[in-house]
Amino acid sequence: MKTEIKPSSLLYPCPVVLVTCADETGRPNIITLAWVGVVCSDPPMLGVAIRPSRYSYGLIERTGEFVVNIPTRDIVGQTDFCGEVSGRDVDKFSKSGLTPEASSKVTPPLIKECPVSLECKVKDKIRLGSHDLFIGEVVSLHADENLLDSGGNIDFSKTGAMTYMHVGYWEIGGRLK
Repeated sequence: MKTEIKPSSLLYPCPVVLVTCADETGRPNIITLAWVGVVCSDPPMLGVAIRPSRYSYGLIERTGEFVVNIPTRDIVGQTDFCGEVSGRDVDKFSKSGLTPEASSKVTPPLIKECPVSLECKVKDKIRLGSHDLFIGEVVSLHADENLLDSGGNIDFSKTGAMTYMHVGYWEIGGRLK
């Protein structure tokens, strides 16, 4: 038997990502987000929900660009760090030891340590309440070559991707079917 409890945003698991953005001079920042997802397949689009008080929110709003980088269990500490400090006060690339790499179609950098990165241009912003949803069209996709199968598709069993479930980071298991 299920017990009804107070409504909340307890949808799980949530993919955890490192979103890079940059100010108007190109100075990059990183924000850790777990409220992200696919919102359209043609054209490919992602949604990222961010509180307006966050430093990255203003950067993305002003420049209209961001990169969604998928971290692995190997950098869970750096992923957590980038969610605990503000880019207003800290150069997160320098302090976390993560490495910026040039993007091909947007100003914010890719993160070298993340095996998959999706460059996005903002198509819309929807005010929701505590968070606003930025809808970004994926304009370029980068994947480490060692992740690709013979058909050029990402073999997700090799990614080491993780998830966030309101009480910490969790490793993703293998394919069920």
